Amino acid sequence: MKILVVDDDLDLAELVAYALRGAGYAVVTAHDGQAALETFHNENPDLVILDVNMPRLSGFEVLAKLRETTTVPVMMLTVRSSEDDQVRGLDLGAEDYMTKPFSPRTLLARVRALLRRAGAERPGNLEAGDLTLDLATHAVRVAGGESVRLTSLESRLLQLLLANPDRPLHADVLSRQIWGARGVGDKQLLKQLVHRLRRKIEADAADPRRLVTVPAVGYQLKVLQ
Repeated sequence: MKILVVDDDLDLAELVAYALRGAGYAVVTAHDGQAALETFHNENPDLVILDVNMPRLSGFEVLAKLRETTTVPVMMLTVRSSEDDQVRGLDLGAEDYMTKPFSPRTLLARVRALLRRAGAERPGNLEAGDLTLDLATHAVRVAGGESVRLTSLESRLLQLLLANPDRPLHADVLSRQIWGARGVGDKQLLKQLVHRLRRKIEADAADPRRLVTVPAVGYQLKVLQ
């Protein structure tokens, strides 16, 4: 199940994404209103977590545009706590309105409640081509073979790759999503994690066909059938 997190505060968006990935969700992010709409239409998320105060388009404007075409659940997550703002968000079609600061545990509970009310069950798998990741057990199957257990970091890396198949991902983006700000710039740490994952999903880790290096960028998951 995929969740779009929209916030112009990069550190807060990272915190929310980290909590959601730890709970087994795939996460994509956007940091302004226009990018939110573009990411939504490109990624087809199952739920949107949306800030209000953002550049280009406000969260209220994004919500209004989303409601023209979709009923995907939207949670407003914002510092704007006035009753008028909450009423406006709910009247525009948000299913929930949560104010900052917040508890990650409460956020996850509300996310689960929204998905239940929307009739969306958390899927057990993420798939792309011949790769299947079981989010509940952190196990991967390649071409229908036996399940192979992954560490939490390996699983998080594979979730990011599966959410962006055939798309190069920058090394710094991967590091930030996996380890937070402390991981950015440590290319050796990411390289070691990629190598460990390759040993579990490639026939020959020294000659990878799925998880390939993109020079001067980072890594890409090639979809093989």
